[in-house]
Amino acid sequence: MTTSADLQKLLTWLSPAFPVGAFAWSAGLESAIASGTVHDRATTQAWIEGVLTHGSLRTDAILLAHAHAAGDDATVLRDLADLCLALTPARERHEETTITGAAFATALRAWPTPVLANLPTPSPYPIAVGAVAAGHGIALDATLLAWLTASVHSQVSVAVRLVPIGQSDGLAIMATLEPAIASMAELCQHAALDDIGAVAYAADIAQMSHETLTTRIFRS
Repeated sequence: MTTSADLQKLLTWLSPAFPVGAFAWSAGLESAIASGTVHDRATTQAWIEGVLTHGSLRTDAILLAHAHAAGDDATVLRDLADLCLALTPARERHEETTITGAAFATALRAWPTPVLANLPTPSPYPIAVGAVAAGHGIALDATLLAWLTASVHSQVSVAVRLVPIGQSDGLAIMATLEPAIASMAELCQHAALDDIGAVAYAADIAQMSHETLTTRIFRS
């Protein structure tokens, strides 16, 4: 059961204002915008929904769920971190998840829990979030819903600034994707590691090609 205190922590930890530097990364979306693949509200929504349901967001959410279950086991967390990084297709994406994960773990020292000592180095972002949420007794369903919502909103923010699609279209995408986010949060609560599998190849290629862009605003 999620308490008001749990909700308060999730809102703080996953807020754009929390110092993990998530605003600096686009997870390859900048490449998709530069190539013209993403150029309006419809293509932005299709891209983000694809990553959510068939790509890295789904993979990371499953890994987050398993990290939540293994918060007290440093060995399992290390194995999950290794798997997460092995499934990361691009160098910049590797940097994104490890840098934000390290920043998250550092910032969470203000909310002490013994689980912080169990986090591996490096600790990918979803592994850190899942383990620390468990360390504070925050329910998995609420953690997944909050993390996926924040991740989708971060992608929408990139498109609002860079396409640009404007605030109204960005908000419409957020509202439209709420059921898909809730469905994915429910699915990932019960998914096994063997259920991991992504077919969002365009997003993977966009992440790989980002470092070759002549002009870049984001770090991935």
